[in-house]
Amino acid sequence: MKNLFTLLLLVNISFIGQAQQRTSNHGNRFEQLGTELRTPNVYRTGSGAPGHMYWQQRADYEIDVELDDQNQKLYASELITYHNNSPDILSYLWLHLDENVRDRDADNYKAASTTIRNRMSFDALKTIETHDEDLGFKIEFVQDANGNDLPYTINQTLMRIDLPTPLASGEKIQVRIKWWFNISDRLVHGGRPGYELFSGDGNYLYTTAGWFPRMAVYGDYEGWHNKQFTGRGEFALPFGDYKVNMTVPADHVIGSTGVLQNPDDVLTAAQRERFEQSKTAENPVMIITREEAERNEKSKSTDKKTWTFHAENVRDFAWTSSRKFIWDAMGVDIEGKKVMAMSYYPKEAYSLYSRYSTQAVAHTLEVYSKFTIPYPYPVAISVEASNGMEYPMIAFNYGRTAPDGTYSAATKYGAIGVIIHEVGHNFFPMIINSDERQWTWMDEGLNSFMQFLAQQEWEPDYPQRRGPAHKIVDYMKSPKDLLEPIMTNSENIVQFGANAYGKPATALNILRETVMGRELFDYSFKEYARRWAFKHPTPDDFFRTMEDASGVDLDWFWRGWFYSIDNVDIAIDHVEWYKIDSQNPEVENARRREEFAQQEEGTFNIRNREIGMEYLSDRKPTIIKDFYNSYDPFEVTDEQKNAYTRLSATLTPEEKALLNGEWNFYEMQFSNIGGLVMPLILEFTFTDGTSEMRKIPAEIWRLNEGQVSKVFKFNKEVASILLDPYRETADVEEDNNHWPRNLQPSRFDAFKQQNTPRGAANDNNPMQKAKGGR
Repeated sequence: MKNLFTLLLLVNISFIGQAQQRTSNHGNRFEQLGTELRTPNVYRTGSGAPGHMYWQQRADYEIDVELDDQNQKLYASELITYHNNSPDILSYLWLHLDENVRDRDADNYKAASTTIRNRMSFDALKTIETHDEDLGFKIEFVQDANGNDLPYTINQTLMRIDLPTPLASGEKIQVRIKWWFNISDRLVHGGRPGYELFSGDGNYLYTTAGWFPRMAVYGDYEGWHNKQFTGRGEFALPFGDYKVNMTVPADHVIGSTGVLQNPDDVLTAAQRERFEQSKTAENPVMIITREEAERNEKSKSTDKKTWTFHAENVRDFAWTSSRKFIWDAMGVDIEGKKVMAMSYYPKEAYSLYSRYSTQAVAHTLEVYSKFTIPYPYPVAISVEASNGMEYPMIAFNYGRTAPDGTYSAATKYGAIGVIIHEVGHNFFPMIINSDERQWTWMDEGLNSFMQFLAQQEWEPDYPQRRGPAHKIVDYMKSPKDLLEPIMTNSENIVQFGANAYGKPATALNILRETVMGRELFDYSFKEYARRWAFKHPTPDDFFRTMEDASGVDLDWFWRGWFYSIDNVDIAIDHVEWYKIDSQNPEVENARRREEFAQQEEGTFNIRNREIGMEYLSDRKPTIIKDFYNSYDPFEVTDEQKNAYTRLSATLTPEEKALLNGEWNFYEMQFSNIGGLVMPLILEFTFTDGTSEMRKIPAEIWRLNEGQVSKVFKFNKEVASILLDPYRETADVEEDNNHWPRNLQPSRFDAFKQQNTPRGAANDNNPMQKAKGGR
């Protein structure tokens, strides 16, 4: 027997499971991140908020561009006004030339790992190592505002402009650049910008992005962000205002970042009237109908029109152009402000996009605004362009139908999902402007998490791809040589989608539902968005803000989920069942007699021996029989009664209630096999069919990260125990999550109908330990 509070005796009922031999370890996973995070300063505080001397640069653009639809070329010039808001003196400027990633001599072709397959297309063979097409920027000049040439150096996808006079803090400079390039076939060369030729009608659809020399970020934590573009890690850019004039064939329709400034010049009176109606419509209104789009497809005009767009406080500018576009729109109320949700799509996507696209845009704005900040821009656009990529106010998405206009459920949900995801990127990273080249998860992971919430609100049974914890299990249990921490540069990730999208989305879902709770998480997440809207946050700022606004120490969580490749595998190793010995001989002796009778079946026991003795006594009764033939070990004696009377006299009413309460105690031992410390979430099912949940915080692992024990008290007998019953921790091995071990790791009714431990054993009886095990 074991003493409890020097007064109560616990009787061991049964032993279930097999304890694992583990070495005690602690002081690793619960240590503060400390030096892993940047030292707080006047620019970025220890709370995760911008400091009182936070600064960031600004770049404004005036651009004129013309699309050559006959030869698939783009010609443009720009005037950049660059504001040096830093405390530093700058002797040169760095700009991104992302279109150079398609140059025939680009390093990304040479550095890419390639292989030969049994069947390969001509296009695939042509692009092995390099290609023969003349792609990439053709810079005609770089000048100052007065037309004087400025020296510049192009290094792959970057351009450095050397300044004749250093740019002092608080000053600005204007730079003029003229360029052109051959537009690439997006279906051959991949990527997001380029053209798509519709062979059936001979028309092109252009998705124009990364199309102009753009200022790189100069920031407080790394200086110039001059990291090459290889096609995976996307971009980080300063905010600014844009004035863009786009000259295209007269029968083309343009969708763009910003607001159209000259509708009278490019739209018919009927189209302008429909647009006005759409602002207050409850459902999307066709601005350009399918019939009008089909007429445009056939016109092939040689005339030109110029569309003018203005955009304020954006970090990039993208547009699309085609004579194939159908265009619909509707106004969405975002906290009292009217935002235009719009879609552009060819007839090949009509039956799907006319029904869902703009509705999905509106839904995204409403849900994201609820969890972050109110959407601040006047427009949000979804373009069906057979890929998925985001830019301020505009996104290129997927969603073609079959030729007869039908579509599968997979196509439908795929289209809705990608629209929500890409439009959602307006928030992460277009507004909360993280660096996608350094930390892909800060835009893709956060946005995938928000996409999960938006899809839940779109349809309760939406077929989620990422977010639910069990969806990441296969990745988490991959071989270690195929894993990297989430905090890994984008170009170095092997399983990119799982690492940068799925795992952080899952981690945030677990943080919200299991670790912090919705109220604390939602408040902190909104605070992060509010603090860093239109600024440049780092992971440090996110981690610190989530803790600062919630009052929850989350360093152990960041360390495990974001800095390690550990997985979650927590096992129920060992269960022991105890009951209190009430010391009342009338109760305890009767209980022991009954238990002894239950246990003797099928064993060589006292009754067996008594039968044998009686047989022998026929021959020599006086010799064989003795005291034990008549002794009853469970008889209540006066000595036992008196002892109980004396004990009772010393007890308080509360102690008597506890002593006689028929409590069941279950001592459980758990092991952390996977390495990730997580809360213990347990469902206890009792012999009467009822159940009860218990949740133990992850801090239980603080003093021993490998193995812990916990005692649970119930006034009913436990029939079965299930760890992580709702599959909310991403446990990679569920076979060790349940007791008894012969149960399947599920929550079906059959789980609650298995054999259960019963009775109580005499602690002096060699058979006190009931059979059980793994």
